[in-house]
Amino acid sequence: MELCAADLVAASPLFEHSHLPLKLEATVAGVNLVEWARLNQAMIASSLRPSGGILFRNFEVNIDDFGQFVHIVGGELLGYEDRSSPRRRVKGNVFTSTDYPAEHAIFLHNENSYSRVWPLKIFFHCVQPAASDGETPIADVRGVLARISASVKQRFAEKKVLYVRNFGNGLGLSWQEAFQTTDPIMVERVCRSADISWEWKGQDRLKTRQIRPAIAIHPVTKEELWFNHAAFFHSSTLAPAVRETLFAAGFAEEDFPYNTYYGDGTPIEPAALNEIREAYKQQAVYFSWQARDVLMLDNMLTAHGRAPYTGARQILVAMAEPSSTINDHLDLDQ
Repeated sequence: MELCAADLVAASPLFEHSHLPLKLEATVAGVNLVEWARLNQAMIASSLRPSGGILFRNFEVNIDDFGQFVHIVGGELLGYEDRSSPRRRVKGNVFTSTDYPAEHAIFLHNENSYSRVWPLKIFFHCVQPAASDGETPIADVRGVLARISASVKQRFAEKKVLYVRNFGNGLGLSWQEAFQTTDPIMVERVCRSADISWEWKGQDRLKTRQIRPAIAIHPVTKEELWFNHAAFFHSSTLAPAVRETLFAAGFAEEDFPYNTYYGDGTPIEPAALNEIREAYKQQAVYFSWQARDVLMLDNMLTAHGRAPYTGARQILVAMAEPSSTINDHLDLDQ
């Protein structure tokens, strides 16, 4: 264990068997995260990418501090665009983590990897840990990619991923919430600018299709990454009970809130999906939240999810540093 910043903070891996996450823990009471981060930005930046994620523990931090911390180490906080899950705004661009029933898990994913633009950094703040469970599993997607066979990797590299989403059928998000507008013309403008095809289905229903790469190159480290929602958004990843409920309600699979295919529209083989899900499972690490914890992830290097839980749980989320394969990337460490 290495002490830094005048012996106020100790740096060490949280787990002996994994570089993810690096733990930066205040060794004395009363160290304010915002004040400490302002003086140690270079150390934080240089520590993030080798590890993929940093857990800040035992610091003094509240909701206002959380937003200020994100701004210091990531710049302007981003809004939640191209939404796929329900969240509530807490303050500014600090949101609740996904408002999803506590008994359900959320599959590992990189935030907005299905979009044209995504946050390069994502942050979580534990206001109240769950009574039991409720971890945020994380996984290095460099390792996920290494666990996927060459044949599956090649198919996805060549064909990419087609995301099909349905809005307004009583399942998932409405198009108004997903696009944050009540104006269909604005929806079409956003879709056109993001290479999303759309189809109005009547009765306020919308179907969209977008093709995105399955493998990305990190703009700074230049590493090849498994960066997509191919498994997460596939209908087979839904819990069996949820799938049965949807079918019993008369929904066909093509009407589910989201589904994925190869970019040419052909189905993704069940064996390939099982291989991908197993790669995430083998790569995932879990840690128990403590009140006031802050987790900072490089969103392209590290996927995150959610374990089921009991009791009250409040985890906040914020995002920063927009990145895209179509835009020149800024030097994020300046």
